[in-house]
Amino acid sequence: KMVDPTLAEMGKNLNEAMKMLEDNQRKVEEENEKKYARKDIPGPLQGSGQDMVSILQLVQNLMHGEEEEETSQAYRLQNVGEQGHMALLGHSLAAYISVLDRERLRKLTTRILSDTTLWLCRLFRYENGSAYYHEDDREGLLKICRLVIHTHYEDYTVEGFNVLYTKQPVIYISSAARTGLGQALCNQLGLPLSCMCRVPCNTMFGSQHQMDVALLDRVIKDDVDSGKLPLLLVANAGTPGAGHTDKLGRLKELCEQYNMWLHVEGVNLATLALGYVSSSVLAATKCDSMTLTLGSWLGLPAVPAVTLYRHEDPSLSLAAGLTSSQPVEKLRALPLWLSLQYLGHDGIVERIKHASQLSQRLLENLKNLDFIKTSVEDELSSPVVVFKFFWEYSNRDQTSHAAQASTIQHPIISNERHIYDTFNQWLGEQLAQLVPASGVDVVELEDEGTCVRFSPLMTSAVLGTEIQDVDQLVDCLKMKIPVLTSTLQLREEFEQEVRRTVGLLYIEDLSWPGLGVVRYNYHCDGKNDDKQEKELEKINTELLKKLNELESDLTFSLGPEFGGQKNCVYIGMVTEDLDVSELVETIAATGREIEENSRLLENMTEVVRKGIQEAQLQLQKANEERLLEEGLLRQIPVVGSVLNWFSPFQASPKGRTFNLTAGSLESTESTYVSKAQGTGTTPPPTPTSSLAKQRLPGQKIFKRSVRSSDTFSETSSISHCDDLEKVDPRPPALSPGQELGPQQMEKTEEQKDLAQATQMDTEGTQSDEPPRHCTKAEEGESQR
Repeated sequence: KMVDPTLAEMGKNLNEAMKMLEDNQRKVEEENEKKYARKDIPGPLQGSGQDMVSILQLVQNLMHGEEEEETSQAYRLQNVGEQGHMALLGHSLAAYISVLDRERLRKLTTRILSDTTLWLCRLFRYENGSAYYHEDDREGLLKICRLVIHTHYEDYTVEGFNVLYTKQPVIYISSAARTGLGQALCNQLGLPLSCMCRVPCNTMFGSQHQMDVALLDRVIKDDVDSGKLPLLLVANAGTPGAGHTDKLGRLKELCEQYNMWLHVEGVNLATLALGYVSSSVLAATKCDSMTLTLGSWLGLPAVPAVTLYRHEDPSLSLAAGLTSSQPVEKLRALPLWLSLQYLGHDGIVERIKHASQLSQRLLENLKNLDFIKTSVEDELSSPVVVFKFFWEYSNRDQTSHAAQASTIQHPIISNERHIYDTFNQWLGEQLAQLVPASGVDVVELEDEGTCVRFSPLMTSAVLGTEIQDVDQLVDCLKMKIPVLTSTLQLREEFEQEVRRTVGLLYIEDLSWPGLGVVRYNYHCDGKNDDKQEKELEKINTELLKKLNELESDLTFSLGPEFGGQKNCVYIGMVTEDLDVSELVETIAATGREIEENSRLLENMTEVVRKGIQEAQLQLQKANEERLLEEGLLRQIPVVGSVLNWFSPFQASPKGRTFNLTAGSLESTESTYVSKAQGTGTTPPPTPTSSLAKQRLPGQKIFKRSVRSSDTFSETSSISHCDDLEKVDPRPPALSPGQELGPQQMEKTEEQKDLAQATQMDTEGTQSDEPPRHCTKAEEGESQR
């Protein structure tokens, strides 16, 4: 039974608030019209105040505002379960507990802090450790650095940074560490960047994401000889990129040799809670400190990160800020204290074990896929799986490449890596969009380039990833691999076809994930650069519109929003049945058609303008002639009317008509005579495109036919005699009044003779009598 009514009311209010905030369904349209008109703009504080329901409704509107309707992808909230509610309740309880009297607050916070520290040390096999709870995951390492500085420089508390001039401190971090970690430490500690030393990773032996221990030993020895003081080493149990673990055992021995502090961080530290732990990760239990991010591992929102450390002097820990005498500071552990009790030991282990099984399931499936290259530390058990698409051209001419290695080896390697990075970037984005519950993302590695990373320890508890999500991820990957291989294979053929086609310009854009980029090249010597650029943009824009209107499976676009080439057509991913030659020919023909129509419009405009000027001159000249014919008296207003009444002047109206088809200026006399407007010259028929090819039913454009060429040749082969049989011996029909010319008469006679010879040959073959053109042997046989 709940004794404190305030706690009961707090839990009830929290449940009601969470139900209201997690309800994503919209209300009826009448209530939607009552939304705030300026909800995104801060307004004045209302004097009368609002109730809790109205405030929570406002929070919900701000959380799920109109962005969901505008974007195509629905916004995905974190999967907040019952354990998440316990973590959120911890923040409310911390505010309530802080108002207790000092003695009760001290007892309660001491119990919460000691329980949480004990549970974590036992759970992650860290004996005799202390804990520091912090919001920023880098803050724990910062406090550890201050603790080490206080330990090595005894007068640091009194003299401050003056004691650092005698021996400059040095902090060593791996080159595979988080980006900006060293600079952030130096900024917070007030140290120059020269105090930070980045240790390269292995280049010859071992993992290329592990710290080079031999090189680190030489660097530390050189720093000691130069009068510097090695202070601290930051190692990784799961690098941020590939998830590899440094050789923590050897690094610990090296730190003991030079009296250095060893700090470890990384996602692989979560596996310390499992029954089986790899020896490389198990060595982290002997380090001086480690940072744990339990919020992402267990799916707990708004819980602090924890830094476990071992140190015997509590006064130095207090000076470094690792411990606090303020009871309120100890309440940071309250959300974690509640969540750990709710989950229990078995629940925590089960969540971490489930994440490890997900990564193992994906790793086993990736081994059976072609063109997929993995980069994992342990093939049997790896909490982080990093893979990429990689395909070597099997049809490459190795001899020609070997002959040209001295001149093009480096550009080819550089271009190929750039292309693979682009394709893997596209692959990672597609997988994340198709299977959002998997939590895959794209990562940039120094040696491997762009890769796809699956780290369920960081995402599965938050997104609720299950085994079926991993299987769906593998199925989507199997669907994308043929598209990638086909596009990569046809990319070079597309480039060659475009370069051979007149009027098209191939644009090399290695950052575009697709078949390629093409531009219809428009040149006009009589125009300046600005006008030609506008005409080029107009033609390529119209070309893109025409291509998108075609019924094809290809995607045509203007390219990326930022960083792309202007006035180009970007072609996306393709399949293996693409007819590249037809595609390029269609692009070129469509571009020429658009250019011709544009020039025709320009020429027509110029012709019409000149025709109007010529018509004005002719009409003015005709008006002058009409005045001469009528005489001067007829032009006088009164006299001319009387004269026209007694002696009318008959004159046919003269005008001009402009024939757009012929581009000529003609008189209108024939129109007035026939009382009808003449049609003029019939325009020539529009030439049909030669691109129209016979297609099977349901076959789309730019697709190669499945019918083989051999079958087509057999069915379409016709003998010469069959062609002769089809010749019509009759002369072609003539229109009335049309006569045959000499050449046509000769051609008709030749057709008659040829048809008669064919008919006689056929009749002779069918008759019993031997033909007249038989051989001598056949004549002898007939005589016998």
